[in-house]
Amino acid sequence: MSAKDLIISLPHPHLRAPSRRVTAINPEVKKLIDEMIAAALDWEDHRQHEIGVALAAIQIDQPYRIIVIRNNFDDKKDRSFSVFINPEITKREGPIEDDYEGCLSVPDIYGLVPRQAKVRVRALNELGQPMRVKAEGFLARVLQHEIDHLKGVMFVDHIKDQPQAFYKLTKDGKLAKLNYDKIAKADLFR
Repeated sequence: MSAKDLIISLPHPHLRAPSRRVTAINPEVKKLIDEMIAAALDWEDHRQHEIGVALAAIQIDQPYRIIVIRNNFDDKKDRSFSVFINPEITKREGPIEDDYEGCLSVPDIYGLVPRQAKVRVRALNELGQPMRVKAEGFLARVLQHEIDHLKGVMFVDHIKDQPQAFYKLTKDGKLAKLNYDKIAKADLFR
C-alpha cells in the first residue's frame, strides 16, 4: 500500500469526529508524524498540479490533535514540514476573506471559503516545546483549515449554502465551476 492510500475521504464518518489531545510525545506519536508527512508527499507525487500543503492526523484515520504544514508553499522541492501538536487558535483578526481551498480528504473538489485574514496559534512542536505563531494570508487559512479538521469540521461545511462556490480542477490545472447537485449527491455535508 502506498502512503497516500492511508488518507481517508468524505463521507468517511471519522472525519466528522473530534480528535483527542496528545498527552505524551512518544515514539508512536513520532511515527504518526512521519506517516502524515509521507502521506501528504505521496499524495502530491501523484497530482501534477497540486501540492500537499498540510495534513491532520484524522485524515489518515488517527484521531489525535496533530497537524503538519509544509514550510514552503511555493517550492515543491522543499519537502519539509512543521509539526503542530494540540494546536489552538487563540485569536482571530482582520477581515473575513474568501479564497479557494481544497482538501486531500475531499478529492477533486475546491471551494471559496470565508476565513479570517490573521490568526494566532499556540501548540507544541514535535519535541514537546511550546510554540506560538502569528499567521496571515495563506498560512492563516491553512492553520484554520487544519485546526477545523481536529474538530470534525470540513471546508465544505463553510460553503454549503453557496452552491456557486464549488469548483473542480481540470486536467490542465485550472479551476472550473462544479455542478452543485453533483456535490450534494456525493454526501459531503453533515
